[in-house]
Amino acid sequence: MTLHITGDSDADRLLTDDPLALLIGMLLDQQVAMETAFAGPLKIRERVGSVDAATLASYDADALVEVFKETPAVHRYPGSMAGRVQSLCAAIEQDWGGDAAAIWTQDDPDGATVLKRLKALPGFGEQKAKIFLALLGKQYGFTGAGWREAAGAYGEEGSFRSVADIVSPESLAKVREHKRAMKAAAKGA
Repeated sequence: MTLHITGDSDADRLLTDDPLALLIGMLLDQQVAMETAFAGPLKIRERVGSVDAATLASYDADALVEVFKETPAVHRYPGSMAGRVQSLCAAIEQDWGGDAAAIWTQDDPDGATVLKRLKALPGFGEQKAKIFLALLGKQYGFTGAGWREAAGAYGEEGSFRSVADIVSPESLAKVREHKRAMKAAAKGA
């Protein structure tokens, strides 16, 4: 299994191999292009030396903001997003022993349990948690009972609603089109 989200093979390999990198990419996925958000963990690793919960949680906060500001920037809002990444990593370190994958592997959880665990993370509201659960189920091998139901519309087979559905340039285009249509519909309402 290899994720194909960013268009950059090194960034996609990191997302595939490192569950924390994937969670950080999802956290960063707001107010920037999906590819930019999910390429963020590779930029962080290159600049900090690792994408590790303990390292990032204890990293000097001001220095991490500077890491986020370096060109190309990790995110268009480096201060707030560096803080969110740090909070996420602190929660992973404190609640999951530094093992991000434990959120969806520890005690063989079902989809509803994983959704609840994701929503408890800093920066993960209902929608982000459902999208990430769908990503786990559709592309990351999570098979917990009821994951599609817990992920809601994002879990639907054959949908093109979110990053969970991106497996190729063609599927990326379909997801973008869906997002454009949703924005247009919201604007018209």
